[in-house]
Amino acid sequence: MNPSTALARVLVDELVRNGVREAVLSPGSRSAPLAFALHAADAAGRLRLHVRIDERSAGFLALGLAKASGIPAAVVTTSGTAVANLHPAVLEAAHAGVPLLVLTADRPPELRGVGANQTVDQPGIFGTAVRLFTELGAPESRAGQNAYWRSAVCRAVAAAATGPVHVNLALREPLVPSPDDDWPEPLAGRAGPWTEVLPPAAPAPVADDLPARTVLVLGDAPAAVSAAAVALAETRGWPVVAEPSARLAAGPNVLAGGDLLLRGGFVAAHRPDRVLAVGRPTLSRAVGRLLAAAPLDVVSPGSTWTDPSGRAARVLPAVPTALVAGSGALAPAGDRDESWLPAWRDAADAARKAVDALLGDALSEPGVAAELMDAVPPGGLVVCGSSKPVRDLFLAGPRAGVTVLANRGAAGIDGTVSTAVGAALAHGPAYALLGDLTFLHDANGLVIGPDEPRPDLTVVVVNNDGGAIFGVLEQGAPEYAEAFERVFGTPHGVDLAALCAATGTPYQRVTSRTELRGALAEPQGIRVIEVRTDRHAAAELDAAITAVAG
Repeated sequence: MNPSTALARVLVDELVRNGVREAVLSPGSRSAPLAFALHAADAAGRLRLHVRIDERSAGFLALGLAKASGIPAAVVTTSGTAVANLHPAVLEAAHAGVPLLVLTADRPPELRGVGANQTVDQPGIFGTAVRLFTELGAPESRAGQNAYWRSAVCRAVAAAATGPVHVNLALREPLVPSPDDDWPEPLAGRAGPWTEVLPPAAPAPVADDLPARTVLVLGDAPAAVSAAAVALAETRGWPVVAEPSARLAAGPNVLAGGDLLLRGGFVAAHRPDRVLAVGRPTLSRAVGRLLAAAPLDVVSPGSTWTDPSGRAARVLPAVPTALVAGSGALAPAGDRDESWLPAWRDAADAARKAVDALLGDALSEPGVAAELMDAVPPGGLVVCGSSKPVRDLFLAGPRAGVTVLANRGAAGIDGTVSTAVGAALAHGPAYALLGDLTFLHDANGLVIGPDEPRPDLTVVVVNNDGGAIFGVLEQGAPEYAEAFERVFGTPHGVDLAALCAATGTPYQRVTSRTELRGALAEPQGIRVIEVRTDRHAAAELDAAITAVAG
């Protein structure tokens, strides 16, 4: 057996022993040993292999698989610019804490720096974005390699628990399997992982000493963290403002019109004594103003926390809980202000009703988001694009039993089609809500080979022929009209039906909310629903919503 084949087989075997069940591969010559090993593992039913021709889409496909499942997913590329194309997905995984294993084939040391084909400086290419970088030395036919390789895989998987890891693999030719399996030592693994890495101890409970007039803000967060925070809010009678990707079920304390309420003057008259921020709230400027309106506590288990305004008074390692000191027993609920939650809830409900009356049955962008959330069955999944669609979902409010995932780590539009495909493959039938630019940015996500696993995914594309989000920001002001359309509006005129036809993706265009409602049946296979809207009317509607909500 040649050394490159031996390394690849051991590496893939140890990944499986560490619980990895999904791997994404982009084709290449230098990565051929890994491709053969992954193909064999897939054929044996040990993992599921996905092949994509575009490395950027491959990276986000792996991100979606890992984000929806919580289990590390591997993405494998050849050397050169293929590696650089993974950088956007690595950055998103880094900021969102997604367990991503990046395995990149490379030239051996003697072929670096000498002008060898398809060779770039890969060690450290992702900088500080990865939790761990390791380079496995070029494999050699000698004893001691098996333990080295397997131990390195265990280290990589353990480090990936909190974000992306980069393993660079220097591979010498031959890159295809040898006719014999001779090797200087046994290459077998152990019954489970080569090295069992026990999870870190949970942080000690944090005492609940927050005041009665507290507001809980939930950003992008794991479901268990959101659930603990909402349970605390229900115990204490606090209102909850939850961004769509907070991954929580709607509850009595979650404000259905939370975003609306924050747009007006309500907070000035009902200033909280404390704001508790859980997860990573990044979405709304109105939320940002709330975070700066009162003393702020932030829940963060690590050394980084979200506090753009610099107002955080405390960083807590876990969601607070009511415990009797030294006993571990639950204490009675803390002080409650029985008027606090009703005031917020009544104001949010009033804002919600005013906006619903304004929207009516017109096919508006917020209306599309509301119809989609109504159509998703309990236990369902929605993957939402950044920019305007995620804000429209915020406006629609949460739905009990529906999980929303979004790439809010770096909040880019890259790779969202592929993220949605990966999430649907991991979760089951799912929906995606994307703007047209987000959809076009990752149109390659629709390129799925005939032998590849295919998701049950309905992609709803709100097509306003450009970047609608800028129309509701400062750039959309009348004084910038001369430059706006070309450098911010960015109309493209792409025929989405023709684009879908090029990849054989079923396509439907709807022209009314009633038609959309009928089209949102349970996803079967991948398909695209286009809803055309007017970008300028969307900006006017946003201003009208803010006016009636205030």
